[in-house]
Amino acid sequence: MRALLRALALPVAPVAILAAGFALVVYGAALPRAFAGFILYSPHIMFALGMALAAAYGRGRAVLALLVLATAYAARQWWLQEGVDEFHARAVYAALTVLVPLDLALLSLLPERGVWNRHAALRFGVLLAQIAITAWVFVAGRADLVDLAYQKFLDTIPLSAGRLPQSAILAIALGFAVAAIAAFVRRSHLNAGFAGAIAAFAIAAHVPNAYVSFASFIAAAELMVAIAVLQDAHRMAFRDELTGIPSRRALNEQLAALGNRYTIAMLDVDHFKQFNDTYGHDLGDQVLKMVAAHISRVGGGGKAFRYGGEEFTVLFPGKDAEDAIPHLEAVREDIESYRMALRGADRPVQTRRTRRRKGGWRDKRGVSVTVSIGVAERNGRSATPQAVIEAADRALYRAKEKGRNRLSR
Repeated sequence: MRALLRALALPVAPVAILAAGFALVVYGAALPRAFAGFILYSPHIMFALGMALAAAYGRGRAVLALLVLATAYAARQWWLQEGVDEFHARAVYAALTVLVPLDLALLSLLPERGVWNRHAALRFGVLLAQIAITAWVFVAGRADLVDLAYQKFLDTIPLSAGRLPQSAILAIALGFAVAAIAAFVRRSHLNAGFAGAIAAFAIAAHVPNAYVSFASFIAAAELMVAIAVLQDAHRMAFRDELTGIPSRRALNEQLAALGNRYTIAMLDVDHFKQFNDTYGHDLGDQVLKMVAAHISRVGGGGKAFRYGGEEFTVLFPGKDAEDAIPHLEAVREDIESYRMALRGADRPVQTRRTRRRKGGWRDKRGVSVTVSIGVAERNGRSATPQAVIEAADRALYRAKEKGRNRLSR
């Protein structure tokens, strides 16, 4: 459920910005005249803001996305203010409406490579090549290529309405679908921002000579990318990259806001170092992801965090230890019963040394791991969050000394 809520939260910012863009276009005339200046310069303001954030956080994909949008806005200012009836305007309009959504979709698929390196230079070179090819088409008067872009594939009303070529409508639909799927699969706010930017650009480009709407929605697209950079930076700071659950920094923030009643549990994967040595770090990472997934589903209002290495923390605000223990025992039993298949010819063969009956792994065709848990609550002896964590750590070591795969207070 929590994973579903996180996925559903991805489009919240783009949808809100799109709604604000519509409101600005509809009610802009009723705003003070001085506000017209903001609309005039909003694409430049949002571009500068987005570039500053993207460069500061090393988000090369965001830098390229903003450059693509800025190029579209500049092309509109130079060539499309009077509409798209002239040959040169038709050529530029076709290129923009096809290439911009495809560029943003491609950026959603590419890995992040930073800003100041050869990867970024190569991607920037692709953008320059697109501009050069478009310039060659209308300088050379290649009407055949422009007519090809405007060719109709279907005669249905949705694909024939407005000034957008059908090839552009297909590119927009494909680009939005690719970016949206990439956003949900990778849980990426930046990819969600790209999907929203494609939608905003499509609205802007629908009537290219309507300055207020074009400027408003290009600015909205740039703002989506800028906010997505901040959201991704926040996620990286407060969410563990490997397991996807909140990190120790997020835990420290939660500890600072606790009341006078709470319980803290420390969980540790049993024999994890030996497991890594036997099966390799790739399978070890899969184990940590599996354990984190089980812990994140803990009931009783518990909040799971990765403390570090193979150690996790579960925080129960407003709960005593007696309230928390049944939910922690359920998690421990779920992890113990979960079996991971061993795949690949390079996996080591099970030996007598690597088989464990308690607190370890077993079975020739798969492995299962266990966790030990230490629990402590706030009381007179442990009156601060740090003291409660230390008490839970001591209880964790007692659980390990008693044979592992158990809970101790």
